Amino acid sequence: MPVRDSRRTQRSNKLYDRGVKGLTAYVLAGGKSTRMGADKAFLRFGDETLIEHAVRLARTVAENVGIVGDSRKFAAFSAAVVEDVYRSRGPLGGIHAALSASESELNLVLAVDMPLMKSDFLSYLVAQARESRAIVTVPHAGGSFQPLCAVYGKNFAELAKESLEAGNNKIDPLFRKVSTRIIAEEELLRAGFSAELFRNLNTPEDLESARNRLVDGDFRF
Repeated sequence: MPVRDSRRTQRSNKLYDRGVKGLTAYVLAGGKSTRMGADKAFLRFGDETLIEHAVRLARTVAENVGIVGDSRKFAAFSAAVVEDVYRSRGPLGGIHAALSASESELNLVLAVDMPLMKSDFLSYLVAQARESRAIVTVPHAGGSFQPLCAVYGKNFAELAKESLEAGNNKIDPLFRKVSTRIIAEEELLRAGFSAELFRNLNTPEDLESARNRLVDGDFRF
């Protein structure tokens, strides 16, 4: 099924204003953090760790929030912890685990290492997913898809499973196989959002750069 690049409409604004309910958000926190040299989830960012920040952010838009990662590491959190079915298979394995565990049709997936992400964009993203009824609603910014800040229909789990069992870990090629609502970068800009929201942290230098953007509890883009 072809990928569809839709435009904002007056109806989408109404959905955005109405808020988002009835979905589950999952924070992907199962990465190995090899280049960082320490577990990203427990690095400090402002007054909290990255996992605390991501869970708090997810709770601003979702009724239910889960963590995809090691249940022993995250046992202290008041969020359900889901472990990968297909271990050491990267983010696609995490997305599959989240969707397989979810009881919601719509599911927000958010990487633990996107500390510049904002609640109002997540609300906008989920509103677009509700309006389009696509299987995947994903931003495209900085020249690439942002599959770790996207909304997935529960039945994407089956496609992820097929790919993982075939030995394929890449996410982006799967978007061509289902109805996909792409939020292009120009649309993001028109809506008042920066591509910097999707900046993720892989190295200590990335973390320091992100910390330097934090001014009085907000981010300087």
